[in-house]
Amino acid sequence: MKSRKRRGCGRFLLVLVLLLAVLVLIALYSTEWLASLGGRVTGARLERARRSPQFADGRFHNVEKRGLPRVSNREMLRRQFFGDEQREPVAPVPIVRRTARDYTVAPHLRATWMGWATVLVEIDGRVVLTDPVWSERCSPSTLIGPKRFHTPPVSLDDLPRVDVVVISHDHYDHLDMPTVRTLAAKGAHFAVPLGIGAHLERWNVPAAQIHELDWRESIALNGLTITATPSRHYSGRNPRYANETLWASWAIAGPRHRVFFSGDSGYSKHFADIGAKFGPFDLTLIKIGASDPTWDEIHMTPEDAVRTHQDVRGRVLLPIHWATFNLAFHAWREPPDRALAAARKAGVQIVIPRPGEFVEPTRAPPTQQIWWALGG
Repeated sequence: MKSRKRRGCGRFLLVLVLLLAVLVLIALYSTEWLASLGGRVTGARLERARRSPQFADGRFHNVEKRGLPRVSNREMLRRQFFGDEQREPVAPVPIVRRTARDYTVAPHLRATWMGWATVLVEIDGRVVLTDPVWSERCSPSTLIGPKRFHTPPVSLDDLPRVDVVVISHDHYDHLDMPTVRTLAAKGAHFAVPLGIGAHLERWNVPAAQIHELDWRESIALNGLTITATPSRHYSGRNPRYANETLWASWAIAGPRHRVFFSGDSGYSKHFADIGAKFGPFDLTLIKIGASDPTWDEIHMTPEDAVRTHQDVRGRVLLPIHWATFNLAFHAWREPPDRALAAARKAGVQIVIPRPGEFVEPTRAPPTQQIWWALGG
């Protein structure tokens, strides 16, 4: 009898595994998942990568080495599936809807946070877009993967003409194939770290619109100087080819104003050097979310974000990289709570806007509303 039960249980588990495998395959093959994986760094692009001080043994590396993992893979899985943090908002995220009419008059410096690491920056008559993600999921599939908590406050069609898109690295929550294709068709140029041009070429972005930079290299585009600056992270859209592309933060300089974009990074000794060479910055866009003691070497904490803002000599801090996707172990509202407390303690001017809300650093900041409490 026990033997029959064991056989029955085994068949059930086998059927369950096969069913899950079929569902995964359907989810993958129902989308352009293969194209979304991007391209490989080969040929002249690979030769250029090999000349980078950050490249060795077929991979890019951080200058500051990572320590040993602090927890086991088993513990990471336990936290992922059985953690009791309130990782999602308990009510709809309040957003400020925008249309093309809101962008008919361009100020000298204004930012619109779209959510996560996507910010529309209007600077000295030009428009820069950071890590644009308009897709519903940050995944190679449209059916599985982390789903947005809120819609983008502006449609892609209602955006003003984008002069330059800057990309920090190639993870799915920062480099979104459908969004890239749409912006490329509208004529946007792309400033990207070394190697990422392989992905863009795979997605039919014209070569003339792709500008690949190593750390500390600059390019002049439409009246702006765009500089790839160091960060502390990693890369890879396909786990088999991890770190074949570079990651970066960015300094964006116009004739009158300067903006710093951290991208995705742990705290780095490089930030003080960035401030000395490329600062001061009127506005900093610095990540505060997806931080955890397990990976703080490559994902800075909210307190690190305030420290980074001071290092790069920033005037106004706009925190990013939170509120849109569930990609961390912490509670949903923890990053802004901690960032606001750290900024007030350090005397740093911080503005935490709702997605779609305008931030104008040259004007007096509005009273900070704790909108992210959401009743929880």
